[in-house]
Amino acid sequence: MTEVEITLFQGRVADHNNLAIPGAKSVARVLADQLEVGVTVVGTPAPALNAGWQIELNAAMPDLRALAAQLDEVFARRARPLSATNRCAASLATLPVVARHRPDACVVWFDAHADLNTPSTSSSGYLGGMALSGPAGLWESGLGAGLALSNVILVGQRDLDPAEGRLIVSGAVTHVPPGPELADRLRAAVAGSAVYIHLDCDVLNPGIVPTDYVVEDGLSLDDLRSACAVLAESEMIGLEIAEFQDAWEEGGEPVSPVHLIAALAPVLTALRRSSQA
Repeated sequence: MTEVEITLFQGRVADHNNLAIPGAKSVARVLADQLEVGVTVVGTPAPALNAGWQIELNAAMPDLRALAAQLDEVFARRARPLSATNRCAASLATLPVVARHRPDACVVWFDAHADLNTPSTSSSGYLGGMALSGPAGLWESGLGAGLALSNVILVGQRDLDPAEGRLIVSGAVTHVPPGPELADRLRAAVAGSAVYIHLDCDVLNPGIVPTDYVVEDGLSLDDLRSACAVLAESEMIGLEIAEFQDAWEEGGEPVSPVHLIAALAPVLTALRRSSQA
């Protein structure tokens, strides 16, 4: 019988502050308690650099390679990966592994942003804004690619840069924006495919959980749970949760991710069901 395996990524990767590394640890702890499984830790915490994409990528590369190797081992054991990561840029390491092991699966990318910029299209030079484009082969990250854009479903995006907008308009990638009947629109987009989920906490309305890069008019926790209930109808390949900060500000009181994780309950149940199949 296969199992769900939790990976906690603790390496620095394009962090703007020092809140998401402990935030990921908090997420992993709650998941481990609820699922009654252990946690494998990858990476070593380090202070935020606040540097350009190339400096951030070079600094993170050893830990990102270790994360990719860990996820590769999880898939090789026919287990289901459940990852708690600090920043979206960690997906530069995880998604090529997903694409290699399950090229049939769609990647459902919950985020306020598309993260489909490249070094040549990004106006900010922020590595996290390239987290999905690297695995999709739009630029060479050094961590591999293989994810077909046609297998990507963007959910909740409302802050898009021009190059990202052009990809959506061209039909190269599917976009399910916030709004009425989101769950039904998501069901139509997935169309029964196997699913791997990436959740960036900024897909939610500001003020629900502490996160970076907040954008108005996002999803509620009820919206997220409804979307998860739809996704749970499909074969669940894995889930990664990024960008949860453990406090609203540096030195602030710790915030629990328990309500966030409660909204993911349908997917967590489906992961366990898929792992026992």
